[in-house]
Amino acid sequence: MEGILVIDKPPGPTSADVVDLAKRALKTKAGHLGTLDPFASGVLPLCLGEATKIARLLVAADKQYEGRIRLGVQTDTGDPTGQVVAEKPVPEGLSQRLEAVREQLGGRRLQIPPMYSALKREGTPLYKLARKGITVEREPRWIHVTFEALEVEAADTLRFCVTCSKGTYVRVLAEEIGEALGTVAHLLELRRTRFGPFSIAQAVPLSALEGPAPALPFVPIERALRHLRKFPLSAAELARAERGDLALLRRLPSASSGETALLTDREGQALALIEYRLPKGWAYLRVLRRRGEQS
Repeated sequence: MEGILVIDKPPGPTSADVVDLAKRALKTKAGHLGTLDPFASGVLPLCLGEATKIARLLVAADKQYEGRIRLGVQTDTGDPTGQVVAEKPVPEGLSQRLEAVREQLGGRRLQIPPMYSALKREGTPLYKLARKGITVEREPRWIHVTFEALEVEAADTLRFCVTCSKGTYVRVLAEEIGEALGTVAHLLELRRTRFGPFSIAQAVPLSALEGPAPALPFVPIERALRHLRKFPLSAAELARAERGDLALLRRLPSASSGETALLTDREGQALALIEYRLPKGWAYLRVLRRRGEQS
């Protein structure tokens, strides 16, 4: 059993909880792409079986989120699970200010990760330090944010929809929006609606893992990696590729340094990942499956 299974994670369980349930239910290797906080819901792609070998090629994809922001109240975690640490009046005329906020916080810019995060300092996750009241400096990260929507829902509540790059903390974005409006804020509700090529429309509820495995809509490795260049090979060539024959790769067209591609059979089934490395050229990354193995 292999492929990508897109789960619509409900609020409550951790991403690790979902992976553990998948391992037990499907009796296969599993890993998730992009952690969702327990209070958040939405798209959580699971890599199953041989698809765990391609996870690193998918984790950098852009993501889309929608949710709500509570203005006037700041929590230590930046979300509704934390303790209130500050309150500040919410200014009037929010609607007139939102365009300037979109311009200020949209596009490519730096963002400082929160203390309540899984980033580590000398091997210790920052959230463990935060729980002890310890704050350390964090290096700003380059992110890219596109506001699809940002509108007033109530006097102290905003609705938003954003597309953002890997490394963007939406909890921090909510706080930044509050600061730009002259108040404080925290993320009230969050739902991920897209992760790269995987959308909420193709997601199944977590309860689907309790049903029969064949009924689940797995996304094949080939479809998940459809953005990569593919080199179809004959049966004889694939046998050489399985043995790590570098002479076979030297016959392939050149590429830009760092490009990743797939070696496939004539039917398009992916059998190996290769990467172009200067100055030597193509090199083998992973054999995804042996010829004749069942998907």
